[in-house]
Amino acid sequence: MPLGTAQDESEIQGTRIDMDKSSQITGSKKVYQGFVFSVEDRGVLLPAHEGEPVAIRRQVVCHAPSVVMLVHDTANDRYLAEREYRAGSNGFAYGIPAGLIDPGEDPERAALRELREETGVEPEAGMMTIDRVGTFYSSEGMSDEIAHVMVMHLDRWHGVDRHFDADEYVESAWVSWGELLHLPIVSSNSVIAVQHETLRRLREELTRKG
Repeated sequence: MPLGTAQDESEIQGTRIDMDKSSQITGSKKVYQGFVFSVEDRGVLLPAHEGEPVAIRRQVVCHAPSVVMLVHDTANDRYLAEREYRAGSNGFAYGIPAGLIDPGEDPERAALRELREETGVEPEAGMMTIDRVGTFYSSEGMSDEIAHVMVMHLDRWHGVDRHFDADEYVESAWVSWGELLHLPIVSSNSVIAVQHETLRRLREELTRKG
């Protein structure tokens, strides 16, 4: 839906661009290749209402899609929290399990693999339900990374050996709902998962009081 209903179009910045049409990538050059992501320098054409398209240039962080999981042990009403080093904030950050999706892997399979490898938690067959919260860009202004956010409710699970990458160091622990809410979690996708579960718990409480 185009914006601008509240004021005259002439007052809106950038009205030359027709945002109801698709942009076009005209060229892309990889300028950096790292272990987890690469950076591309892209030329893009933005469609115009009149006249020639507008050429712009952007640098994009190309990143594999990811999964972010809030894990709920329903029998004990507790949640899995983590702490590990995060390069972006250069600190040991609190959060919830997350990881990259391998090529050809669907989000649910990736979530179960990451949960097993990172925390040693494996749900019993048929004893899990998943709330699929949504699919979100982590930072659409600079990266193509898409995060699949979900809440996993485990009615029964068992422990298995963990398998970390060579330079990966993760602490994980089960915490109560109140303890989870008091952790200084600031990663946006993790916050989305926690807020989704907050609403679910509120609806459940209101239904009980009904």
